[in-house]
Amino acid sequence: MFQHTHRIVGFVYLAPTFLLIALACAADWPQWRGPNRDDVWREAGIVEKFPAAQLPIQWRVKIGPGYSGPTVAAGRVYITDRQVEPTQIECVHCFDATTGKSLWNYSYDCAYGGIGYTAGPRAAVTVDDGRAYSLGATGKLFCFDAADGTIVWQRDLNEDFKIRMPIWGIGAAPLVDGNRLIVTIGGEHACVVALNKADGKQLWKALDDPAQYSAPILIQQAGQPVLVVWTAAAVVGLNPANGSEFWREEMKPTRMPIGIITPVTDGKRLFVSSFYDGSLMLRLTTNSSGQPAVERIWRKLGPDEQHTQSLHCVIGTPILDGDYLYGVDSYGQLRCLDANTGERIWEDLTAVPKARWATIHMIRHQDKVLMFNERGELILARLSPDGFEEISRTRLIEPTTAQLDQRGGVCWSHPAFANGHVFARNDDELVCASLMPDNQTSTTQ
Repeated sequence: MFQHTHRIVGFVYLAPTFLLIALACAADWPQWRGPNRDDVWREAGIVEKFPAAQLPIQWRVKIGPGYSGPTVAAGRVYITDRQVEPTQIECVHCFDATTGKSLWNYSYDCAYGGIGYTAGPRAAVTVDDGRAYSLGATGKLFCFDAADGTIVWQRDLNEDFKIRMPIWGIGAAPLVDGNRLIVTIGGEHACVVALNKADGKQLWKALDDPAQYSAPILIQQAGQPVLVVWTAAAVVGLNPANGSEFWREEMKPTRMPIGIITPVTDGKRLFVSSFYDGSLMLRLTTNSSGQPAVERIWRKLGPDEQHTQSLHCVIGTPILDGDYLYGVDSYGQLRCLDANTGERIWEDLTAVPKARWATIHMIRHQDKVLMFNERGELILARLSPDGFEEISRTRLIEPTTAQLDQRGGVCWSHPAFANGHVFARNDDELVCASLMPDNQTSTTQ
């Protein structure tokens, strides 16, 4: 265990009160990629077109740098960041989702040592059953009372499990499954660890693989839950109750592990893709004993990250939709693939300017897709095998340089969509904007 060294009160600027209009299907965004960890926003009544070149901002608050995206639950927004002066600390912030008012704020000493890309924490805060779980870049894990920030329990996972630290630190957001909090950390014989979510005690540990940055997901397969983990050695299906292995498909890196996207599934197939090692599509099957299994459908790997087949994804997780797969390649190329073969159907270069690691986060909403690109733009579009159809585009937030000091900065953090609003961060601020038709007037200057 370790002790905290700072507890500070955050501050708000330009944060007037506004009313969140209740929607019939309003919903929170309590974890990485939304309630089901699938990047689907299921609310109704959202704008059909953005009102202006700059989306009206309801409130904005000052924060520090970090790669983690916001999460929203029970009227609160959670985000993490990092400060280096006067000492190196990671911070966990909680704001009122309606006004941006700081509710609580906690920080702790955290020197990054050999971790590259040092802007700040990577993993989104996971909120469940009145608790907020925050996992920092070096493996410091906190369970907070989500309402007031009181520490329920804490663990230093690097100290406890001897993490073989990935070059960019710990990036996978914790996953709650029943009474279990599951983390992917790459410890010795503990790549994946399940803790009791109430007290932090170990329930099981599994795999001796090194970790990369991909978040674990839960799927249903052969009539039972399966925990899917993409390690730096393989895509693995585990029994979430005890960590035993159902299946394993090797995918060892050719240069270095850069698996960042979350595995994508439609219940029948499972897809992963990385910057150097291309794409892998698996079929979810059942073996002769009636247990979950997989078989390879296709594997596509270009000669290098600039000359790619299929997809060499970096940060943005693709969409698997029937016979088609939509994703962003290594230099920002938006592509449509035949999901059955991996062959390219079309490529579009207008969603984001082409650049190494250029990023787009894609969130499905009914028959459209909300796309947040690294220039801080929000795009409303349709994706089909016929092409990329842009409906509307607006500015949400400005790029900043702490995450990447190139091309005038980037916005790499995944936004949250909750209760009719979008929440996004850069290295300087967290903003909230309405996406409801009747609330499109800015209340800030």
